Amino acid sequence: MKWLADIMQSGMTYFFGLTGSYGLAIILLTVAVRIVLLPLSVAQTRQMARTQALNPELEALRKKYKNDPERLNRETVELWRKHKANPMSGCLLLLIQFPIWIALLQVLQHYPYAQQASFLWLKDLAKPDHLFILPVLAAVTTYWQTKISTPATADKSQNFMFIGMPILIGWISMQFPAGLSLYWVTSNIFGIIQQYLTPVTPLKKEEAKS
Repeated sequence: MKWLADIMQSGMTYFFGLTGSYGLAIILLTVAVRIVLLPLSVAQTRQMARTQALNPELEALRKKYKNDPERLNRETVELWRKHKANPMSGCLLLLIQFPIWIALLQVLQHYPYAQQASFLWLKDLAKPDHLFILPVLAAVTTYWQTKISTPATADKSQNFMFIGMPILIGWISMQFPAGLSLYWVTSNIFGIIQQYLTPVTPLKKEEAKS
């Protein structure tokens, strides 16, 4: 993990040299990270579209084998295999971002700021947002991104993703440096824009025909 933290710290130093602002340095670092992850993120969106396109067939299987759970599981796995769908792909980007998030947390907690890291209303990016604006934005943008990236036919058990995850992110943002919250908000906004520019519906139709 240290090598990743070293990369993050070098990125912070580089972007601060360009902008003279630690806040803008974090924003630019976040955008750079998301651009690096963009191919994976687009592939994830396409996987989600493929999985969503299979929902009618999955529903038919549930009705057909409602009294035979073992057969239902086998048929479901076979359907996913046949169409090269991975229902767990939605978690992949989050899992990959987690070590990046941890590395950035380490950097922001111990970064050798050359001056007080103030930004907009924030007195110090190395401390939590005293006005709780960023934690609220982190929670709202997490909810927004999850909402628009989750199929309307998603299982009701995923309600935690809609409510629990934003609350968790908001709470974490209240405890840790504001710089980390700024990263989270920027990353979410990038993801939201990307989601609107890479709509699921055309992909779903395309995959459904294949």
